[in-house]
Amino acid sequence: MSSAQGRIFGLKARRGALHGWTGAGEAVSQVTFLNRQALYLRPDPARVVVRPFKPATEPRDLNPTDKARANHIVDRVLSLSPEAAAEQLADVLENFQGRHRNLLATFEARADDMEEAFAAHAAFTKPQRRLVGAYFLHEYSFEAAALFNPSIVSHPDQSGVPDGERRFVLSLRAVGEGHVSSLTFRSGSIGLQGGVTVDPTARLASIPRVTSRIPGPQGDIVEVDFKADEEISERVIFPVTESQSNGIEDARFVEFEDEGRKTFFATYTAYSGKAIRSELIETTDFMSFRMTPLRGTAARNKGMALFPRKIAGKYAMIGRQDNENLYLIYSDDLYEWNGGVAILKPAFPWEFVQIGNCGSPIELDQGWLLLTHGVGPVRKYSIGAVLLDKNDPSKVLARSREPLVRPDPSEREGYVPNVVYTCGAMRHNDRIILPYAISDTFSHFATIEIAALMRAMEDGAGPA
Repeated sequence: MSSAQGRIFGLKARRGALHGWTGAGEAVSQVTFLNRQALYLRPDPARVVVRPFKPATEPRDLNPTDKARANHIVDRVLSLSPEAAAEQLADVLENFQGRHRNLLATFEARADDMEEAFAAHAAFTKPQRRLVGAYFLHEYSFEAAALFNPSIVSHPDQSGVPDGERRFVLSLRAVGEGHVSSLTFRSGSIGLQGGVTVDPTARLASIPRVTSRIPGPQGDIVEVDFKADEEISERVIFPVTESQSNGIEDARFVEFEDEGRKTFFATYTAYSGKAIRSELIETTDFMSFRMTPLRGTAARNKGMALFPRKIAGKYAMIGRQDNENLYLIYSDDLYEWNGGVAILKPAFPWEFVQIGNCGSPIELDQGWLLLTHGVGPVRKYSIGAVLLDKNDPSKVLARSREPLVRPDPSEREGYVPNVVYTCGAMRHNDRIILPYAISDTFSHFATIEIAALMRAMEDGAGPA
């Protein structure tokens, strides 16, 4: 069966108290439960945003050489006659107007950022000012290289959705020139029988405006927002702090409920080009976002994932602190994480190098379903599953002896070969909806029958 028809994978299911009987006597049956959808999300280099062009940051942030260069550019623009400046601005608009929203307003906002540079010069016209703004911007193709490591949550607006169906928001890691990662989104729907559709992608793309920046000992706390008329697939959250300057990586979104209030949180890796750390983004509507650095010894590493509710009155995370094992971490403070206890270690050949989480745990009747990734020979990444006790997630009830998903021979090539990876799945009716990336290049979808998965998992197989 071809990929387009939906490739089916299975695990050998054994009888056990958790799974029930799967065959006569000691016989082993083959249970198929994972159905790959004929749906692919590939990077599109035609999608661009406009960003400040260095040395076009505020002049006070520039070294003397860059300040001089910035002033030279302003001098050259202001040397144009008003008529020539207006003609040049019209030419720029004709060339770029259809590629961005509100381009003149963007030029003016960039000129506002350059106010210190203007202060040293003579009077200027409005077209000259806008033209200066244009010279200090550049287009960036934010997903030119890759669109991968997705996570999925319910859409905050379910109005008009038929019974048994669900709208969703998909977050993805986009990578462009210089391997800079940003956060982008898609919306879509899940049908009654688990079919997944993704809404058409908007032609334009926009970065948000920064509405608040609060300095802190761990770094800036930043709030950003988008305009209501910007479709969700237009919205691109680009690095806005020094700690994020080389990337916002692998956001693991979860719909968190506390005392009837729902908030969408995501842990992500902030990469400065030299160091990493975990940060938290939060939103209720996917229009306004708050980004906060996490504190504590457990927040120095990648791959933290928040449980969707408190457990015994505490926040809970799954994380990896030693580049090898998975830890359970509790905290009274959503923004500070310390300590933790190892609950999962590599047990099977496909995960002997290391294991990590693949998103926030999913609450089932049977317990917490935790999707994991394992790294095996020749750095081959696969996706597995673990079932944790609902009241005490440090207890492992079951885990998959074989991967749920492994790199398909026909799709193993890409930016990073032999990798399948996800940053979060969600439950819909009796299925798990699993978006996942292939070779750190593009993204795909599969659905998993929960009952069959439960039967297929080994009871606590391997060492904890």
